[in-house]
Amino acid sequence: MSVVYKTSMTAIGKYVPNKLQPLWNHPAGPQTIFFWAPVFKWGLVIAGLSDLKRPASELSISQSGALGLTGLIWTRYSVAIIPKNYGLFSVNLFVACTALYQVSRAIKYQREQAAIEAKQTETK
Repeated sequence: MSVVYKTSMTAIGKYVPNKLQPLWNHPAGPQTIFFWAPVFKWGLVIAGLSDLKRPASELSISQSGALGLTGLIWTRYSVAIIPKNYGLFSVNLFVACTALYQVSRAIKYQREQAAIEAKQTETK
């Protein structure tokens, strides 16, 4: 399988413009998994952005928190490895931001609900 892949990448590489050759031949470029994994991970960012429409009562703090934490960990890792992978850095930064924003929405909702319940018990 790798022979077919390498042959196809060599054939495609002949059509890549000279200005894009440094990106094409980069150790974290389109010929490697270091490029394609972050590209597909943008799906998590899109899903997180679509969840902004979801009511805060339906958000999972533990799920969003875990996603945010892994986003932060991988953001740090992406600049600690060689070659530095700025595609991985950017996607994980966005994953962390969207997930941690969802956590803040869920916590705010829970606090508002607790305040409403406390107010109702006071008036009884």
